Amino acid sequence: MAYMLIRHRVQDFGKWKPAYDAHRQTRAAAGLKDLHLWHNVDDPNEIFLLFEASDVAKAKAFAASTDLKEKMTAAGVMGSPDIFFLSAD
Repeated sequence: MAYMLIRHRVQDFGKWKPAYDAHRQTRAAAGLKDLHLWHNVDDPNEIFLLFEASDVAKAKAFAASTDLKEKMTAAGVMGSPDIFFLSAD
């Protein structure tokens, strides 16, 4: 099984979360299943996301897409996210 792990900072978690939730169907179409959403206990604007990726190529294309970049900017994501593709053996 493959996974996608993302870490990024947002300006305001309360503004970012509804935008993230609204993008769920697009993530699903890219073969991503939401597993966990965490934030740093000392900084709620530092976000960690874990997804199950049924198709790594589709997940990578989604992660690099203009649509995602535009949605992230509009939601207040700061800078570039750290994105990792992982496998569990």
